[in-house]
Amino acid sequence: MLFSQLIFTPEKSAPANATTINHKLLTQAGFVRQVMAGVYVYTPLGLRVLRKISDIVRKEMEGMGSSEILMSALSPKSNWQVTGAWDSVDVLFKLNSQTNKEYALGFSHEEVVVPLLKEVISSYRDLPKSVYQIQWKFRDELRAKSGILRGREFLMKDMYSFHATHEDFEDYYGKAKEVYLKTFERLGLDAKVTEASGGSFSEKISYEFMVLTDAGEDDILYCPDCGYCVNTEIATQGLTEGSECPKCKKTKMVGAKASEAGNIFDLGTAKSAPFGLTYVDGKNAEREIYMGCYGIGISRAMGIIVEKHADDKGIVWPENVAPFQYHLIALGEDEAILKKASEVYEKLIGQGKEVLFDERRNLSAGAKFAAADLIGCPNRLVISPKTGIEQIELKKRGSNDSRLIEINRLSL
Repeated sequence: MLFSQLIFTPEKSAPANATTINHKLLTQAGFVRQVMAGVYVYTPLGLRVLRKISDIVRKEMEGMGSSEILMSALSPKSNWQVTGAWDSVDVLFKLNSQTNKEYALGFSHEEVVVPLLKEVISSYRDLPKSVYQIQWKFRDELRAKSGILRGREFLMKDMYSFHATHEDFEDYYGKAKEVYLKTFERLGLDAKVTEASGGSFSEKISYEFMVLTDAGEDDILYCPDCGYCVNTEIATQGLTEGSECPKCKKTKMVGAKASEAGNIFDLGTAKSAPFGLTYVDGKNAEREIYMGCYGIGISRAMGIIVEKHADDKGIVWPENVAPFQYHLIALGEDEAILKKASEVYEKLIGQGKEVLFDERRNLSAGAKFAAADLIGCPNRLVISPKTGIEQIELKKRGSNDSRLIEINRLSL
């Protein structure tokens, strides 16, 4: 993409109302624009990152054998009344239509997916089943804050599994935990598996995948040695920072702020039973179906990545989720330099590389470098009078070192 074609470009300063790193940098660098508290527009740059994150998550879910679907964001009140969520969930957006009917905007999709799967599950031969989607969610948060970390509208991957036995569910649940850790690693995040209560989803213990960040909304205690981690809201009585780890009994627990990037819940039969979702076993007996739900905040992960991967110059995107792999810069007004930079751009595009080419004229080197640092692509390529038309300078974002490469041997 040519830099001159970007609709939203980096600005000199962050918005005055921004209090977190992700809000400041994503807005200043041109990735998002705030519509109101907790609601954002994702610009072309921001959308590229969301798609990168989504693609990584999608591949990992399909690797587990889950099938992608897309459910409606809007659903009838009656579905939510079946499970009691219409009256018990305080963050549920409720809408009145001009036909005097009431609807809900989904904050999660159990109330839609269970009646949907009821159409295809009747026998033990139909189990297990797993479906997932990447869909916008809506939550009536009293206090939307921390940029895109805590919003009223956000992009989320939610997966639902259906099992004949609790043992089969537990096996899948265990695999999901490992896949989640792999997924976050691919996103450039070190997530801690944290015990927490099920909240609005389940009375059982759930697992949250927490990433340490000062912008986080949760307080956790973790063991630096064995990795045991717990949300302080359900910490065992007497377990505080400095307490002996209850698991390895060797190291003292450390307290930290963290942001939840994902979660998995053991739903048991809490959602399947109200809808009458059952199956017939091999002996022709009717049995209950056990469920799990598994969420990853796609847009939230984007914000957490920025919180964890940034410096005083801007964002430092991990390779897998960066909007472009290369930020190519042409310096000066020499036509030969501009022509050579254009040739390099076309060559890299031909090799299948993702390149943002800053071909703008009448701008100083400092202004172009500042824009590149703020946007944060992993690799910066520069052609200038200093390099000449035979060489190109390669510099990794976040590194002070650079090297010259012969352009006729360029194959990145």
